[in-house]
Amino acid sequence: MILHAVAERGDPTQPWLVFLHGFSGDHREWQPVGERFTRANRLYIDLPGHGSSANVQVDGFADVDALLTATLLSYNILNYWLVGYSLGGRVAMHYACGSRADGLAGVIVEGGHPGLMDDAERAQRWRNDRQWAQRFAQQPLAEVFADWYQQPVFASLTAEQRDALVALRQQNHGVGLAAMLLATSLAVQDDLRPALQARTFPFWYLCGEHDRKFQAIAETLALPCHIIRDAGHNAHRENPSGVVACLAQILPANL
Repeated sequence: MILHAVAERGDPTQPWLVFLHGFSGDHREWQPVGERFTRANRLYIDLPGHGSSANVQVDGFADVDALLTATLLSYNILNYWLVGYSLGGRVAMHYACGSRADGLAGVIVEGGHPGLMDDAERAQRWRNDRQWAQRFAQQPLAEVFADWYQQPVFASLTAEQRDALVALRQQNHGVGLAAMLLATSLAVQDDLRPALQARTFPFWYLCGEHDRKFQAIAETLALPCHIIRDAGHNAHRENPSGVVACLAQILPANL
């Protein structure tokens, strides 16, 4: 089994940019950014429970890793960068830290959590995610997302931005979202800080100017945080040109 993806091919001698969206997004999320790198080969993936992979269910990060490996191999991708936002960033970090990841050129994460360090935090997160998962599976998605985007991490959104996201996200499959939320909950994710500190692959962290929570998390990684101006947690949606400019500094110049 592989994940649904959309491939856009550039120069066959250039590496692939493999884009991983956030929770409740899909392969379209990164396209406004990715299409600016025309010489690169680009792969936009629908994660399990999302988009055209809505019916793909996993039991945990190991299953996601296996699906990602199979998907990359199905496109004969042997030289690639992982670019992930939020959930996609956590998937990218876990994959890079926990597998052989042959051909991995680098990892770029926007607003992705490296993992919880405290058992009490894990227990609280599991209770919280179970409550959200129950709502996603049982209630109208418009109602659930209206509350979802009131969480503190989205505090920088305007009312218009919230309304636009609620309208967009209610097109999802609630049961699929619920299953993926639990399978990849922070409560069950490893604390990746030790592995990231001992990493052998290049790693960059991006964060919106108004995303104070994830700027603080970046500090715990003891790595420079590339700040995206005029953006909150979802920086590549709120300021795509700013993210493009940042990626252009990180990626090979010929892309």
